[in-house]
Amino acid sequence: MDTPSHPRDLRRTALHCRVRRTRGFSLIEILVVVAIAAVMAYVLVIAVSGNTARQLDATVERFQERLAHACDQAQLSGREFGVRLGVDGYAFARLDGSQWRALGGNDELRARRWPPSLRVVLKREGLTLDLQDTAAEVPHLVCFSSGELTPFVLDFALGDPPMQRRLVGSADGSLRSVDQ
Repeated sequence: MDTPSHPRDLRRTALHCRVRRTRGFSLIEILVVVAIAAVMAYVLVIAVSGNTARQLDATVERFQERLAHACDQAQLSGREFGVRLGVDGYAFARLDGSQWRALGGNDELRARRWPPSLRVVLKREGLTLDLQDTAAEVPHLVCFSSGELTPFVLDFALGDPPMQRRLVGSADGSLRSVDQ
């Protein structure tokens, strides 16, 4: 096609090009936008589920470390230490004579709260214990001065669908974390 020589023809050609460009998005442009949105959604889902897994792992690890610390203290001091678990958190105590005395203050073994929406289930000798019963003063788990520990299985669940971890304590005082 010949190039337009008249100024009116030039304006008509430029207007025609502008009109053609502003018609809408091409299929390729739409697909690129959809692909970018899908990748961003995938990254967000991974980040959120990864955050739940990290939070659950950190909670189990901190509880395991504190329980191991309580057992070390029991051996070093020659006195029994225990932990009372609840649906909201846990608290350590020390046996003084025949009475359990809660540990507090800024001690590493002070009472702690579980993260929001964490669910815990404690089993001893195959029986599930009721963690909502707050009236009892006796700890659920005891670290004995001999180095022994009340055998238990503690299941942790966080998120929806729930991510799960398990902490197993053996009579010989060993603790191990297990993914479920």
